[in-house]
Order: sequence, then structure tokens, then C-alpha cells
Amino acid sequence: MKKIAIIYGSSTGNTETIALNIAEKLSGEDIKLIEVSKLKASDLDEFSNLILGTSTWGLGELQDDWDVAISLLEKSNLNGKVIALYGLGDASSYSDTFVDGMGIIYDTIKDKGCNVIGETSTDGYQFDSSKAVVDGKFIGLALDEDTESNLTGARLDKWIANILPLFK
Repeated sequence: MKKIAIIYGSSTGNTETIALNIAEKLSGEDIKLIEVSKLKASDLDEFSNLILGTSTWGLGELQDDWDVAISLLEKSNLNGKVIALYGLGDASSYSDTFVDGMGIIYDTIKDKGCNVIGETSTDGYQFDSSKAVVDGKFIGLALDEDTESNLTGARLDKWIANILPLFK
């Protein structure tokens, strides 16, 4: 059975709700939910499979609880780990920084020897710019619970179906 940590930061509860939905959809796996404000370096060492989730605040900033965790990610040995990312944003009000928080996490881990999985198409999204777009695709699952919550279920199901076989 795959052992997966779902690490999330949530200010309004939306990112936490998505983390809980992911955990429910992965109910046959060995899952541990970790609120990022309680993350310890030993948690990163314990799991070879990680799902990292954040919302984007202000003008493209990470959710506040990620401040300490980003430095933990920078200092941790992520070599060989399989990491999937998901990010929440508001594409209509903040179309020029949509899910930038996810992009910030990606930029922190991309050169640390880990395998980042779960890229998704930008098709069907209405936004102007995002740090989470690399080579024309989102580097993880982008969600907009403010204006497109009706699309979340289908996007989440498709993403989980794509990432689950890639966890070791």
C-alpha cells in the first residue's frame, strides 16, 4: 500500500476541504493529513509520496502558514520523492496571479531531485497569467473554488486517476 502525506495550508477552509476530499478519494491508501503549520522536517523524511496544497493570497503570495514550511522544503532531502501539487486561486478577481502559490512551491522543489507529477492542461481555465504554468501546462491541479467550484469534482477525479499510479 502506498504511504502518502497530504500537506496543506488553508486560511478560509477551501484548501483543507480539498485535502479532505483527496484523502477520501484515496481511501484505500495509507494517508496522513498534515496541516502545514504543524509540519516537521521528520514528516518530510517519513514519506516518499507527498501531495502539497496551497491557496494564493494577495498579489500572488503563498498562504501564510507555508512561510516556515518553504524553508523546510528548501533544507530537506527530496531526492527520489514523488510530489504532486494542487493550488487554489480566484481566476476572475486575480487573473494575473492565478494559483501562483502552487508555482512558488514548485520553484522551491523542482531542482531537488524529486519527481513532480500531476501536471494538468490549462484548457477550460480563464486567467491571464500564472507562475504555476510551465511549458503551457499547470504543474499541478489548479482549482478555483470562488467562481468555478462546479468544476472541482471532475477536475479532482481526473487528476487523482492520473497521479495515483505514479506514487511508489
